[in-house]
Amino acid sequence: MYRYFPKPGGKNTAMVLEVVLKCVEERGIKDVIIPSCSGETALKAVEILKNRANIICVTHVTGFSEPNVQEMPTDTRRKLEDMGVKVLTCQHAFGGVGRAVRKKLGTYQIDEIMAYTLRTFGQGVKVAIEITLMAADAGLVRTDQDCISTGGTATGIDAALIVKPANSADFFDLKVREILCKPANF
Repeated sequence: MYRYFPKPGGKNTAMVLEVVLKCVEERGIKDVIIPSCSGETALKAVEILKNRANIICVTHVTGFSEPNVQEMPTDTRRKLEDMGVKVLTCQHAFGGVGRAVRKKLGTYQIDEIMAYTLRTFGQGVKVAIEITLMAADAGLVRTDQDCISTGGTATGIDAALIVKPANSADFFDLKVREILCKPANF
């Protein structure tokens, strides 16, 4: 079941979702967290997972790309929600107020240092861990049940993990049980 991709990026999306589907079927893990700015990756997840999992889509916060702009179109969000996908838009766990301090004062805060540390495993792994925290904080995944979380580099997804979620305030209780797939070269 474990896969290592030659390179990061969205070209791995379908293969990651096939690994996730196999894990859902074999292990009975029901919650799958998908990052998706435009909604396209979440729509692909719905297509491949075919109602075999509870899909939680985590989007960028409004204003991430530019002030007052939400990257996911309203009609796409509505379509996902009509398909039973829970769509979460909230502050990044590793880039909230700390990012404002860096931008204004030129010094890094602990949240961004943690993000840089997690990127040593690849951007997708960092994203998967971050959105797990965000989903737990929103009450969309339980902290006493494993889930599958995915992440990507730029577009699409290229990593999947089995994770025991935790709330942000309890970050060190989060456990990466298994890395199902990720890029080997990044």
